[in-house]
Amino acid sequence: MEAHKPDRRLAAIVAADVVGYSRLMETDEAGTLARLKTVRLELIDPAIARCKGRIIKTTGDGMLIEFQSVTEALRCAVDFQERMARRNRDMPASRSLLYRIGVNLGDVIVDEDDIFGDGVNVAARLESIAEPGGVCISSAVRDQVGDRLELVYEDLGDQQVKNINRPIRVYRVVIGGQKLGAGHPAENRPAAPKESAKKPSIAILPFLNMSGDPEQEFFADGLTEDIITELSRFRQLLVISRNAVFVHKGKPVKAQQIAREFGVDYIVEGSVRKAMDRVRVTVQLIDGETEAHVWAERYDRKLEDIFAIQDEVTSSIASTLFGRVEAARLGRAQRKTTENMAAYEYVLAGKILHHASKRQCNAEALRNLDRAIELDPSYAHAHAWKACVVGQAWVHNWCEDRPASERTILEELQTALALDDNDADVHRILAALKLNFNEHDKAAYHQERALSLNPNSDLIVVQQGELLTWLGRPEEGIDWVRRAMRLNPYHPERFWSHLGRAQYGARAYGDAIASYSKLTAPDFGHHAFLAASLAQVGNRVAAGAHAREVMEREPAFSAKTFLDTLHYRQPADAEHVREGILKAGLPQ
Repeated sequence: MEAHKPDRRLAAIVAADVVGYSRLMETDEAGTLARLKTVRLELIDPAIARCKGRIIKTTGDGMLIEFQSVTEALRCAVDFQERMARRNRDMPASRSLLYRIGVNLGDVIVDEDDIFGDGVNVAARLESIAEPGGVCISSAVRDQVGDRLELVYEDLGDQQVKNINRPIRVYRVVIGGQKLGAGHPAENRPAAPKESAKKPSIAILPFLNMSGDPEQEFFADGLTEDIITELSRFRQLLVISRNAVFVHKGKPVKAQQIAREFGVDYIVEGSVRKAMDRVRVTVQLIDGETEAHVWAERYDRKLEDIFAIQDEVTSSIASTLFGRVEAARLGRAQRKTTENMAAYEYVLAGKILHHASKRQCNAEALRNLDRAIELDPSYAHAHAWKACVVGQAWVHNWCEDRPASERTILEELQTALALDDNDADVHRILAALKLNFNEHDKAAYHQERALSLNPNSDLIVVQQGELLTWLGRPEEGIDWVRRAMRLNPYHPERFWSHLGRAQYGARAYGDAIASYSKLTAPDFGHHAFLAASLAQVGNRVAAGAHAREVMEREPAFSAKTFLDTLHYRQPADAEHVREGILKAGLPQ
């Protein structure tokens, strides 16, 4: 009787595994399993289906996949790693999921639904060579794919691997921001992008108070904030937010260190000396890589010229970075100021006190802003910031009469808007107010105006992400919230809740769990979204734990009352949240 011959065929094989799987499971078993399930559902399965692949087998931390086409196999591997890199961007290293992938084209033995043989073994060895987040391929794959995918390959040479006698020629696929290793030639390197295509980025450090009077500290801080605001109006410039740079106030730091921390090209440093009715301002623009001085200037003027100084500083920096024509295009004429310098100083003090986010400071800020309005009732920015300060008191429940505070906020905003339609903060707060009453179209109008007036404000940018989530466009919302985090690396914790809500809406439940888990003091609403997200990925135990946290914090909680506090425009989006909450075992 003739012996049965095994079926053989040529196949494109992808081997993948999770880096540090045992460590991740030991640290957070439930969270790791939830993220793995989510990645499988949202990224892996759709990518394999698009590229006409077939999962042969899975283990706890890895999988083996077969493709009909080697080009599609490599396309699938690279696309997956690029998407994972974006997903890991905002995750701490200890919680990131990193995969290694090996791709081979070789002869395999087919046994029912499984495959074996040398082709599979080589794919597994290639995967072990790949770096976390990377893809390694064999020479057979490299030769067959050729230039069809427009990728960059790094030749790692012949590698001796475990349990295979012959050396294997290995190529590393250069993905995204990965760098080429020293001494290894790159193939198919794409042309470098033109320098002009990169948006210049800048951080303005808090100006030093050289007056010798601690009482003048607010003036230096206020001037810094105003320059940040003015530069932020240039769309061609990425400006790190005020809250981020003020972390370094009073600390001796080097320009290179700051540039590396914030990932920016340029640093602005300065000092202010104010005496009587005179002010002296020195400013320097520094290259963040070389610490060379690109531009410097000293102004010795009357205090009433402070707005002209701001104009000259911002236009000089802007023209140095991207051309005088564009810099000249955006003048102060768009925004109305005051001729009363005392009113201006009261507004500066009020803003700095507001940023302290303390009840006593809030009350003092309100007194300063009321005084500014007394001195110049037509000063729109003073009215806008009074609305901000009263709004802060309303949010933290520092006000004695909440309905009266709501009326004050609205009245001050309407006054500011009538006096000056070009104040970004006015439109930002109006957008939030309209959204609170589910007036989505009006909220969208004011949000669009705010964004056009100050596209670099982290508060305006994150609010754009919030609004898009409520409007039923959570995928876009995720991108905007992440951009706000880039503008302000020291952003308020609440940014994570905005990101988590957008990720839940986008069905990225594992990411939503990770984002909400970053909150140090989650409230019952955060626990509700955590419970819903965990329930959606099938983790009933963890979902139940967060559901109990909800009920402990808010005994009267129900899905209906919770949904009434949310602002979804589309009923389907609200129903999606309700579905997750009920799955978690919370009451209707």
